[in-house]
Amino acid sequence: MNHSNTSLFQSNRLASRRLHRHFAQTALAYMGAILSPLAQLTAFHIPVGFSGEEGRDVDKLLLAAETRIVELEKALEETRNAAFSDPLTGALNRRGFERAYAREMARSRRNKRNLALVMIDLDDFKALNDQYGHLAGDKVLAHLVRVLQDSMRPSDVVCRFGGEEFVLMLPDTPVCAACKVVQRFLSKFSRTVPDIGQAVTFSAGVVSHDYLESLDEALQRADAATYAAKHAGKNRIVSG
Repeated sequence: MNHSNTSLFQSNRLASRRLHRHFAQTALAYMGAILSPLAQLTAFHIPVGFSGEEGRDVDKLLLAAETRIVELEKALEETRNAAFSDPLTGALNRRGFERAYAREMARSRRNKRNLALVMIDLDDFKALNDQYGHLAGDKVLAHLVRVLQDSMRPSDVVCRFGGEEFVLMLPDTPVCAACKVVQRFLSKFSRTVPDIGQAVTFSAGVVSHDYLESLDEALQRADAATYAAKHAGKNRIVSG
């Protein structure tokens, strides 16, 4: 091989390496800026010209990019869930509940199915906090949500609506059936609440959502039924 051919060969190798680096950088930028994560993993192809060590380098870059995408998607999902849930109990917060309600109400209207709403209010919760401390109160709140979630169907929803107030959404459930379900929740909760020196119960109001009323109107009726349960002696369920 003469000097001119050797120089040309070396020049081509340098050009190839520069092209390889440029390709890898462009590929990552293109993946991050244009393609969705799924498309990045299914629609990206390495040109035929890259093989051997250069191809392995590109594979490593793509694998690193894929790993980073998975990490970012997981972090995004965790952030999204945190934005719609109560950090203490894991129940939905109001924002999360409103989103779930809009979706379920549309389905119930379309299928003409019952949608029961339940307002739950822990009995004498302020006195419990005053006597045993807020840590004990937090344990009771978290325990209530665990009992509810363990007993609910996948389609049911629990939301922490206020300090010691919770709202349940029970799709495809008439009021009479919802009352029986909540009574079972109440029995299990009061029987298994952590030992803090006193019995803990809740009062609940159950209503069937009317398609012509707003969510606020339905919750006001559930709240009125809960108040009636409190007034009647607590530790009970009233339909409204």
